[in-house]
Amino acid sequence: MLHINISGEILVLTRMYSRERGRRMHSEHESVEHGSAKPGLRYSVSDWDTSNKQISDTAEHRRHMSHMTRQEGRALRNETTSKTNWDKSDSSRRLSDRIWDISRWRETLESCIQEVEKEMDALTLGKEETERALTATAVPLEVTVECLTLREGRRGNELVSDPVEAQLKKEVEMIDGAQRVFQQGIDKAFEQLCLLQVSRQQLTHDLQNKIEAQDIDLSCLSITVTSPKISLKPNPLRIPIGSTTPQQWEQFSQYNVDRAQEEMQASLQLREDMSVTRVQLQNELDAQRIATVFAIRKRTHHLEQARNETQWQMKSSQDEISDMERDIRSLEDDLQAKMAPLKLVHTRLENRTKRPGVDLCRDEVQYGLVDEANQLEATILALKQKLAQAQYALQALQLHQAHMEEDLSHKKDALFLEQRSLETRGRLASAAFTDVSSGAVVPLTNSSGRHNLELA
Repeated sequence: MLHINISGEILVLTRMYSRERGRRMHSEHESVEHGSAKPGLRYSVSDWDTSNKQISDTAEHRRHMSHMTRQEGRALRNETTSKTNWDKSDSSRRLSDRIWDISRWRETLESCIQEVEKEMDALTLGKEETERALTATAVPLEVTVECLTLREGRRGNELVSDPVEAQLKKEVEMIDGAQRVFQQGIDKAFEQLCLLQVSRQQLTHDLQNKIEAQDIDLSCLSITVTSPKISLKPNPLRIPIGSTTPQQWEQFSQYNVDRAQEEMQASLQLREDMSVTRVQLQNELDAQRIATVFAIRKRTHHLEQARNETQWQMKSSQDEISDMERDIRSLEDDLQAKMAPLKLVHTRLENRTKRPGVDLCRDEVQYGLVDEANQLEATILALKQKLAQAQYALQALQLHQAHMEEDLSHKKDALFLEQRSLETRGRLASAAFTDVSSGAVVPLTNSSGRHNLELA
């Protein structure tokens, strides 16, 4: 209020001075124009004294007002200087605080970026291990399909749907399922890597902005009133387009950090899931591989037993055929041997029919010869029947012997195919040994999920 009153008085006095000066100049101008043609105005002594006193009072008042103005000016200078210095110091302090806030967030962002990059490396390693596990299923699948194809070469009654075929088909289904699961894990890992990449880009962009803002604030903090680069700027109090509040500024960085933390947590969970899945599927495939090998070995053992049994039966049948052939020859010999006695008795009977007269008697000789003929004919008939039976039995033995030979051939072929299947599956053990010796297998850890599977 004091400043306002003083300024008002100064303004009034300035205006009075201007009017008095204008009046005097006008009077002098008129006097010059008219010269001394008209006498000047006369004043009394009292007016003169009053005028002198007024001049003195006015001068004293003017000095007083000037003194007050100087004092107020000095006070104003001191006050404005202090205020300017304080504002400058406060602005510098605020700049320092702002630089510290930016530094704090800069460290947070840098640390978060490092964590994101580590998680990306770990997830990439887990993805590569899953890819190797997926690649490792190619050989087991190829071997299993080859075994199924080999067993399709069985012939006759050996072409059966046995437990070996069931185990092989189950193994193919398990490998197909494992490949689908591995591929799903790889796809999820790729998507998660993309999300982590986006988070890292956002964090990096935010960090670059904060580094640039910190450099600008450090530059502002370093300049002083004596710096050569300072100057007046047009409309420096304007609010730039896109300006944010401190709350929005902090919320933006906090959102980026929180999102990165969420993506890293999701990545960690995904790595753990892939690790557990790889181990679980490896155990299941190993168990199925053992079950398949056990079924093949069991089937091979049964085939060997059946082959041995067939060979023994063939040997026994061959011995029986030999015996039967000898007996048939004996029957034929006996049958041939009975022809001479039959001829003899027939000749005797025929000759005795030529006896004359009453000598053509049916005596005991006649009855004996008839009995002998009947007996020989019955013997010959029995021998012929037995010979026919023996020949039929021999033919049946020979037919069955041929059938057993064919069956034995099928069994040998089936046994050979089972042995080929075992030899083919031996590639799985060699492939697993190669994976172990090459150092591709890394033990499972819960922190990084680094491990590999021996899909054999």
